[in-house]
Formats: sequence, C-alpha cells, structure tokens
Amino acid sequence: MPAPPDRTRLPLAVYVLGLSVFALGTSEFMLSGILQPLARDLRVSIPQAGLLVSAFAIGMVVGAPVLAAATLRLPRRTTLIALLALFGLGQVASALAPSYGVLFVARVLSALACAGFWAVGAAVAVSLVPVTARARAMAVMVGGLSIANIAGVPAGALLGEHAGWRAAFWAVAGLAALGLLGVIAAVPHTAVPTGEDRPQLRRELAIYKDKQVWLALSATALNAAAVFALFSYLSPLLTGTAGLAESWVPTVLALFGVGALIGTFIGGRIADAHLFGTLFVGIAASALVLAVLALTAQSPAAAVALSLLLGVTAFTTAPALNARMFNVANAAPTLAGATTTAAFNIGNTIGPWLGGLTIGAGWGYPSVAWTGAALAAAAVVVTAFAFRLHRARNTSRLIASSSATAHASQKAQSVEAVEATAEAAEEARAAGRH
Repeated sequence: MPAPPDRTRLPLAVYVLGLSVFALGTSEFMLSGILQPLARDLRVSIPQAGLLVSAFAIGMVVGAPVLAAATLRLPRRTTLIALLALFGLGQVASALAPSYGVLFVARVLSALACAGFWAVGAAVAVSLVPVTARARAMAVMVGGLSIANIAGVPAGALLGEHAGWRAAFWAVAGLAALGLLGVIAAVPHTAVPTGEDRPQLRRELAIYKDKQVWLALSATALNAAAVFALFSYLSPLLTGTAGLAESWVPTVLALFGVGALIGTFIGGRIADAHLFGTLFVGIAASALVLAVLALTAQSPAAAVALSLLLGVTAFTTAPALNARMFNVANAAPTLAGATTTAAFNIGNTIGPWLGGLTIGAGWGYPSVAWTGAALAAAAVVVTAFAFRLHRARNTSRLIASSSATAHASQKAQSVEAVEATAEAAEEARAAGRH
C-alpha cells in the first residue's frame, strides 16, 4: 500500500521558483498572441515570424542538458541567479530589437537561459522537500507554466494590441527582475560538494544506461506531443471546424489554461501516493478526450468543453512525469531535470509537426485530434512497460532480500546445532571421567 503523501508546508523558495517559471512560460508562449503585429512591424511573413517559436523550442531542447552539464559543479543558487539575469537581458534585447535577425538571436539566448533555469530549478525544488513531496513541489513549478497560459499569454496579447508587441517583452523583463529578487532572497545558499560527493558528469551520465530513464523520457515526450498536436492548431479548429467566431479563441485558450491549473493541482495532490495510477489515468483520459473531440469537433459546445477537459487531463500527469524522472535518476538530479525539460520540448516540437502533416495531407483539422489520441495511446503503452519493469525490479529485490534472510537463518541454525553437539560431547566426556 503506498505511503500517504507528505503534507508538510513547502518552503517559500519553491513558490519563488514557480513565479520565475511564470515569467519564463509567458515569454515562451505569448508569441502566438503578438505574431501579426510583430510580423507587420519587422516586415516579415507570418511563417517567418512563426520560426521564432521553433527557435525557442529548439533552444530549450539543446540548452537544458548542455547548460546543466556545464554548470554541474557551480552552486545552484548562483546558477539560477545568472540564468535568470541572462533571460531578463534576452527580453530587453527582444524589446529593443531593430531587426528580425536580432530578435531571432535574442529568442535563442532566452530559450537557452530558460532551459537551464528550468533544469536547475527543478533539481533545487525537489532537493528542498522530502521524497514524499516531490510531485507537490513540481506541481508548483508546473503551476507557474499553467498560470502563464491563463494570465500571461492573454495579457501579452492585450499589450501587443494596445501598446505594441515590444511592450509585452518589457513586461516579461519586469517579471524576470521580480523573480530574480525572489531567488536572491529566498533560495538558500548551497556549497558545492567536495570529495566523493562532488558532482561528476561521467557519474550523472550513467543514468542513461537505465531503461527506466528512457521509458520515462519517452512517456514525457509522447504525452507532450499528444497535447501540442492539437493545441498548436486549436485556433483554426475552433473557427474553421467548430464554427466559432475568432473573438472566442482567447476565451477558449484561457479555459485550457484554467483546466491545466486544475489538473496540476490534482496531480500534485495525488501523484506522490499514486504515481503510476496518476500516469495511467491521466494519459488514458487525454487519449479519450482527444478521440471524442475528433468525433465532435463540429459542435461548438463540445469543442469548448473538451478543450477545458484536455487541460485538466494533460496537466494532471505533469507533476507525476517530473517526479518519476527524479525517482529513476535520483543519482543525477541536475541531468534528470534537464532531460525532462528537453523531453517536454521534443514533444512540443514533434506534436505540431505531425499535426501539420495530417493537415497538409488534406485530412482536415479534426485529424490533429486523432494524431494526439494516437500519441497519447502510445504513451500509455510505454508507461505500461515502465510499470512492468518497476514491479519486476521490486520483486527481484524482495526475493533477494528474502533469500538472504533465509540463508542467514539456515546458517544460524547450523551454528546452533554444531554448538549443541559440542556441548553434548563435552557432557559425555565429563560423565565418563566421574
């Protein structure tokens, strides 16, 4: 029976990290709301402007493991401060960018800093709480991402519409400065371990020899791909298939964000005690929601309700996916966080690409929901393999432990028998002498 989740209060530093993730997430996703004014001002096409989204995702994939490895022996608090400062400077450079090329470079640098901060920040968050509260700590960080979708992205679009797209980047720079002050004030100083405990890249890289690590990463990437195969094309599906007016799109996107926040809260509450159960139920529910949406996409009411529900089911699994990675790669927490970040962003890249292929094949916008359902089903299969391997390993340990106990018991009984025989012989000799 699983142990009950730890209900100790999370430290303030975890919430500060969540606030910082809110700034990071707002910058990552708000471009969709300011794409048109940005393209007009910089005199580029919409597809060219859209490449800024891909640049950020690729920067996240590459930056997370590279920066995690490069800063492995630096104090984590110092690393967080440096990366958040670099991210803030990237936002200032984006706001002042005189050309598309400068903005592109600024977005890549911002993505690298964002990836590194997320990886190291996740490792810090789980290090500040007991093992039984890891999912709750990760739920706070993922919650910052959810709130970015609810409030940050619509606010960025509003700023872009009324004050220009550059104002949105200035606002995120302000949020980054606030997060930086919070990290300086709340995140504790940590000395770099020395001797045998010092971080070693070769030792941390050894986690990639474990099948469970690759299964955890595959499940994470597939789950993210399932969600973003649909989410990336939700706007045209709502207007072109469900028949909603364009004015409804921000509302539905906000509802998805509300669902994501609810799901993150639920996952953070139950995943510590029922990790695999949370994964199975959450991912399977996402597959079902996506399949139903594919079948009912022409109904406006169904499209709106299922968008909200998908946010709930998809983000219920997020804390569990993060906690699972830290559990199977406990010996390398920094690379565990970095690789999870990369896996999420690989999914965020693959999902829209596959969805675009189905649309390009002429199968219509509902096809992206079918694509997402298939990806989620694959994630369920991968999770089932991981669960089977997890049970097999635990059973092997139990058998080994029982065998060792039995062997020790048999050895003790043999020693007792020898001692008893020796005592009997001594008594017989004593009787003969008398």
